[in-house]
Amino acid sequence: MGFTVVDVPERERFEARDESGATAGVVTYQLTGSIIAYTHTEVAPEFEGHGVGSTLARAVMDHARANRRTVVPICPFLSGWLDKHPEYDGIVARSTRKLK
Repeated sequence: MGFTVVDVPERERFEARDESGATAGVVTYQLTGSIIAYTHTEVAPEFEGHGVGSTLARAVMDHARANRRTVVPICPFLSGWLDKHPEYDGIVARSTRKLK
């Protein structure tokens, strides 16, 4: 199952869509200048277990890198995903404490 991730700036979110165009998941964000805070990741129940969350995470991080943005990972899912993907450390603003 393949997914396409698109930025929907008027809704302040990225959407993962399947081949039929159905929304499989979203990552919401708040953009302030060159800082983007990813606030929430949600995958539709019927798409859970198909890699939608990871697809979204990689897409939003690649988008931030391409646009020279600093990422603030407020979303616990994305924060956990980033712990396993140190290749993005250079664009992530990390606090000294974890948000739970």
